[in-house]
Amino acid sequence: MSAQIGWASEALNGTASLELPAGLPANTGFDDNELCDRSLPRIVGTSAALRCVLDMVRVVAATASTVLIEGETGTGKELVAQAIHNASQRVGRAFIKLNCAAIPLDLLESELFGHEKGAFTGAIAQKIGRFEMADKGTLFLDELGDIPSALQPKLLRVLQEQEFERLGSGRTHKVDVRLVAATNRNLDKMVARGQFRSDLYYRLNVFPILLPALRERWEDIPALVTHFVKVFSRRMRKQVDTIPPETMVAFQAYSWPGNIRELQNLVERAVVLSRDGVLPNPLHKNQTEPMIPSLHHTRAFYSSKTLDHSDRALILETLQQTRWVVGGPHGAADKLGLKRTTLLALMRRLDISRSIHEEGTDDRGIAPETIRREDAHF
Repeated sequence: MSAQIGWASEALNGTASLELPAGLPANTGFDDNELCDRSLPRIVGTSAALRCVLDMVRVVAATASTVLIEGETGTGKELVAQAIHNASQRVGRAFIKLNCAAIPLDLLESELFGHEKGAFTGAIAQKIGRFEMADKGTLFLDELGDIPSALQPKLLRVLQEQEFERLGSGRTHKVDVRLVAATNRNLDKMVARGQFRSDLYYRLNVFPILLPALRERWEDIPALVTHFVKVFSRRMRKQVDTIPPETMVAFQAYSWPGNIRELQNLVERAVVLSRDGVLPNPLHKNQTEPMIPSLHHTRAFYSSKTLDHSDRALILETLQQTRWVVGGPHGAADKLGLKRTTLLALMRRLDISRSIHEEGTDDRGIAPETIRREDAHF
């Protein structure tokens, strides 16, 4: 249920929302049931995948539990973290964020915990770290999978004990910090490979939230496109009041590997190129190949060589629906949005074949006459 969060500074009709937790101050900037204050973006979309994420945000926001947000790049992990903070009792406190991948490894410890003057070469003054800055509030650590192994025990300690020492100091500082972490890497696999401490992973994985990819919430694309057109039209002082149906179809057919970030950038490009109030299609024709959103992840997983059991089950189900016809206009490859040769390669890779009691099949369990019948279509 991967898909992604589209955020907007102005909500569209039907925008998904969260309710304000009981006990929050009346001046937090929330309208009745909006998950945002007036200075922050809103969430655009009504898909089931998005609503599931919002339900999880609503549940965990009222607690002090650590949250691990997972999802592909461009799915809005930072904004989900901000939403959790906004819907929590800590909303009036600091929301501090740090991208762990953007800080040189030898400076990351100082960024997190601070340092004293003279703690190392170049430390000409005392520095307050992010944990100390986030005291009584929320700390958001993005790209957590990039934290070096040597620093992981110190992070584990501050999560468990809520205490730390600045670099160059023996004084222990106590803090009250709610941690929200995010990553687009598979921490479970990193633990198995010895690249990430298992005890830290278990401490972080208290309440995981998996963000859906845009291709799996394609029904939200029209609302997202409309929103971004309004945003960029206003910013560029251009009037764009028409989105041709064929352009919207192209947006919905595209697979969006860059998710919301890519959609936003392409809409901005289209607004720049717009003439006479009409939004052009910024997608090249060879990018807009048809995609069945609920099935497209097969192609994406295949290209990244990370096929799993869900892909095998999906292919098997489709083959059974088509009575094991692979090619042709009504074959499994067509239903999955794949080339026939790609699907055959997937079947070999996943060891998919018909039951051995099936008669008249080749080494892949596909009837030879079926293959010949398929070949006639190509």
